[in-house]
Amino acid sequence: MSEPHQARKRFGQNFLSDKNIIYKIIEAIRPDPADRMVEIGPGLGAMTEPLMSRLDHLHVVEIDRDLIARLKEAHSPDKLTIHEGDALKFDFGSLVADGAPLRVVGNLPYNISTPILFHLADYADKVKDMTFMLQKEVVMRMVGDPGTEEYGRLSVMLQYRFNMRRVFDVPPGAFRPAPKVMSSIVRMVPRPAAECTAMDYALLGKVVTAAFGQRRKTLRNTLRDYLDEADFAALGIDPGLRGERLSVDDFVRIANHVAAKGPQPA
Repeated sequence: MSEPHQARKRFGQNFLSDKNIIYKIIEAIRPDPADRMVEIGPGLGAMTEPLMSRLDHLHVVEIDRDLIARLKEAHSPDKLTIHEGDALKFDFGSLVADGAPLRVVGNLPYNISTPILFHLADYADKVKDMTFMLQKEVVMRMVGDPGTEEYGRLSVMLQYRFNMRRVFDVPPGAFRPAPKVMSSIVRMVPRPAAECTAMDYALLGKVVTAAFGQRRKTLRNTLRDYLDEADFAALGIDPGLRGERLSVDDFVRIANHVAAKGPQPA
């Protein structure tokens, strides 16, 4: 298929083209031949082909039918399994039915990066690691520290499930078409189950969402449906603080305290 593929805005397509950057990403991933690996959004194969050269087999998830046709034409199913559809709806657990841990990689579309990250967090117990290229602004929020502008709901919920590290930045010129923003590579490694101590993960999510729903308001206001003055005193947390001043462990303590109190507001 010799006709050039036109990047589609609705899929958030920006194709990586800088060979030096591609090499750096592959070296950061360090694929082992026997790895169970899935690439999200292989696009024109910039990372797919070098990954396949180091792996016995690779899985990819792709939604664009034209790109799927190109992949089928270029690669044997013995080396590449193509899962056609939306990564947001894909059951990544289906790739680890035999218990082998999954490695997930990809250049995630900027327009749906946050929903994909939350979707993948549901499979943390089945994953060895994840290495993604994302908009730098999103990565800074993922790895943000308490008390910083970047720290928020995404920071807390992902840091609860993963140890994360920003590896290096990728300039716009490494893509075709070039995006208007800087990108970054981030590595995510699931935290041991023993460290994830929330009694009710869904409740933790509700508490964190409430705390950051109105960033300028204090915890006394944002968490009033969950905690009263006596609760704050028992937890040793100043109700006059804002959500961004609390650590991930603080939020877990709050959620577990609330869970122990009994039925919560809908």
